[in-house]
Amino acid sequence: MTTTRIGAVRAAGGPPSPRWGAGRNRLVGAALLVLSLASALTCYFTFTTWLPSDRVLYREYQAAEACPARTVVPASEDCLRELTVTVEGTHNTPKNMRATLLGPQPLGRVVVRFGDSGPVLSGLQTGDRVTATVWRGVVVVVAEGDTRQKSADAPRDEPQMTAAVGTFAGLLAALALMFGAVRLASPRDPGLFTWRPYGKWLLIVTAGSCTVVGLCTVWTGLPWLLLPTVCGALVAGTAWFLHRDLRLGRVDR
Repeated sequence: MTTTRIGAVRAAGGPPSPRWGAGRNRLVGAALLVLSLASALTCYFTFTTWLPSDRVLYREYQAAEACPARTVVPASEDCLRELTVTVEGTHNTPKNMRATLLGPQPLGRVVVRFGDSGPVLSGLQTGDRVTATVWRGVVVVVAEGDTRQKSADAPRDEPQMTAAVGTFAGLLAALALMFGAVRLASPRDPGLFTWRPYGKWLLIVTAGSCTVVGLCTVWTGLPWLLLPTVCGALVAGTAWFLHRDLRLGRVDR
């Protein structure tokens, strides 16, 4: 009776049984495959829809000409119309940079958001009269005298960060597929394909490389096509070297 009771206590307080560990690994593997599918779809959407549409929008914006004078101004035009508007108020904090403008119809009262505080937003005061450039019903530029500032809604030729999002989604899909497949194929012993340290470091390198390379290509004006190549090479190299060092015991698990 005593031996049975001790065995029951060990079973209740000891490590999980191999059967439970295998079942948990299968569940995690299935979840990783679902994550891989979702990430792959996000990557596909980014490179086939989001990125091309942004580039087309920017080309159309660059090709837009000044609007002709009209008695009745439509709500949306494919040309650039300059309107004199009044500043009703501003917010200039790191997380909330915007100005509330009141103009003639059909613009009316509109909240214009900015990506930074200068050079126009920081100097605006309530009651100031400024010039707003409107394209397709959206304020794209606010000017005070000769000083102009683009709004956050103005189309920009910055496909690099969009490509960074798509690249991260594609690499995440590959990593989730690899880890998920191993856990389903070998649920009792996934080997090195665990969250710590292999999966954790691969995810950090993936996110870091996409962010850093994306920002560098934006600042330098390098083509967005470099992103998948450079980030893919960095993640693949990290995966190979880290797997080798873990297998040889050069890195603590």
